[in-house]
Amino acid sequence: MNNYLATLKWGVGAEWDNQLLRLFLREHCQISKRALADIKFNGGLILLNEQEVTVRALIQEGDVVTVCLPTEEASLSVSPEFIDLDIPYEDDHLLVINKRAGMPTIPSREHPSGTLANAILGYYEKVEHPATFHAVNRLDKDTSGLLIIAKHRLAHDRLSNLQKEGKLKRYYTAIVGGCVKSNSGTIDEPIGRDTNSIIARTVREDGKYAVTHYYVKSRSYDKTLVEIKLETGRTHQIRVHFAFIGHPLLGDDLYGGSCEKLKRQALHCHQVEFQHPFDDKILTIHKELPADMKSSLLIKKTKPD
Repeated sequence: MNNYLATLKWGVGAEWDNQLLRLFLREHCQISKRALADIKFNGGLILLNEQEVTVRALIQEGDVVTVCLPTEEASLSVSPEFIDLDIPYEDDHLLVINKRAGMPTIPSREHPSGTLANAILGYYEKVEHPATFHAVNRLDKDTSGLLIIAKHRLAHDRLSNLQKEGKLKRYYTAIVGGCVKSNSGTIDEPIGRDTNSIIARTVREDGKYAVTHYYVKSRSYDKTLVEIKLETGRTHQIRVHFAFIGHPLLGDDLYGGSCEKLKRQALHCHQVEFQHPFDDKILTIHKELPADMKSSLLIKKTKPD
């Protein structure tokens, strides 16, 4: 079974006795109709007690169902590049990458190469993992930190659903300008496109619902270190929300932040927490601040309430 991207196994419980395999795969294993078609027509395999079957087979309590996921064709629009990656976590189904600041997630006209997508395809080529690039979440080019990559389509489907359900939690650290006086707070302001820019977003009444929770970790008269938990994930959400309350991120010249001590927005995704897409294990991955943000701190600790 080495010619497959991943192999998954499920035991059949009493509640599925004498049921169609198709129903078990769709409802218990949460494999969509589209994914089943991909397995069937693109080189995958479905086994019942180690024997190849179709989804019309009847299953019995105690049976073992095995699904072998087919290989994938990498996107021809993204070229593999051999770029060093910091990988805090990896298994057969996903990667968690600690992305450095300055690296775009996907290629664009301005950045056709040197992106995380290029690097991941280069890594897959090196380790002989025949798949394409499946980013579960993205980070702005100049935001550093943790980003989740699915290693096959089924993992991407499940992780994306967790994200939509709010079960994929992301925690950020930011350095914002000025002294944030409250030790904690919530910014609940809708975000939409800034009509004066093709890039920027802004708080506007007809924007999309957006909520940011923050907790002050340390402060001085001219800057504050905050830990942030996102309730929603709008484009530039953290940057827009803190600019709106008068505390733009250091280095964020798009939203009025000072670039005197840092030449990129002082934003780092330091932790992700989520349930593994194929078991009950809760994964919590943490990565400390990068050197450029650490060096711009040097501020006093906040006093407790």
